[in-house]
Amino acid sequence: MQNTVRDYQADKNKIKDFLNEFEIDTADGYKASKYAKQLRNLANREQTTLVVDIDDIALVDPELAEAITENCRRYTQLFSQVIQEMLPELKDKEVQNKDVLDVYIEHRTLMEQRMHNNTEESRDPMNRYPEELMRRFELYFKSSSTQKHLSVRQVKAHQIGKLISVKGVVTRATEVKPMINVATYTCDICGAETYQPITSPTFMPLVMCPSQDCVTNKSGGRLSLQTRGSKFIKFQEIKIQEHTDQVPVGNIPRSMTIWCRGTNTRICQPGDNVAITGIFLPLLRTGFRQMTQGLLSDTFLEAH
Repeated sequence: MQNTVRDYQADKNKIKDFLNEFEIDTADGYKASKYAKQLRNLANREQTTLVVDIDDIALVDPELAEAITENCRRYTQLFSQVIQEMLPELKDKEVQNKDVLDVYIEHRTLMEQRMHNNTEESRDPMNRYPEELMRRFELYFKSSSTQKHLSVRQVKAHQIGKLISVKGVVTRATEVKPMINVATYTCDICGAETYQPITSPTFMPLVMCPSQDCVTNKSGGRLSLQTRGSKFIKFQEIKIQEHTDQVPVGNIPRSMTIWCRGTNTRICQPGDNVAITGIFLPLLRTGFRQMTQGLLSDTFLEAH
């Protein structure tokens, strides 16, 4: 692929058209929309995961399909933003089984509307809160049918950020644990809420309140973490090792770390032969470890 600068706004328009208009042939000879119905199910909370097939995108726009494969993390965000914008229009009934986070988001949205009701400061709650907190679905990509399955030994540094498929045998699988996605804090002085999106396995909790009231009055409010208002997702780490027929004579088998989130957890167990599609990424460190990391970085595969 040529190193061309992509127009992400134009790509978002293409993504929206693709999700609305892509059709497949049914068994009885009719055309059916593949993703529009799934989006409606997402809006009504009848479905929690949307899997987008790269082959479907390639039929409509081969360049966009290649761009997604080359820069998958960025296009995962673009797809999620487009879907989040479309969901309110597609919702046609009330959610029956609400969880704690649903009630929390609903109350905060109503509070935002009351605080800024009939004023010029009225604003969209989607812009007030982190998009990760408001998002109630998971998005994954299915790799192209023409993409080759790599062994662990064949995964190199030039594939960082790309959507790849790796095969091997599972050697270790951790217990499924809650991983914080958005941390919510409350100030003990002004009562304002502060949100901190978490993008790495470790994070430094916020201490001082950054709200306008505390900054103006110099009151020095302290933040307290509110677990009920924070968003957690299921997280599991697995290790895969290359097959014996992929190891050159006299060499030690290589292994790779896989991060599974949400519905991708509890799918495999040690001893299973697997082929995993995911994004090959460097491990982002925070705090003191980031200062001492140097030029080297650990890598992992974010499972899709």
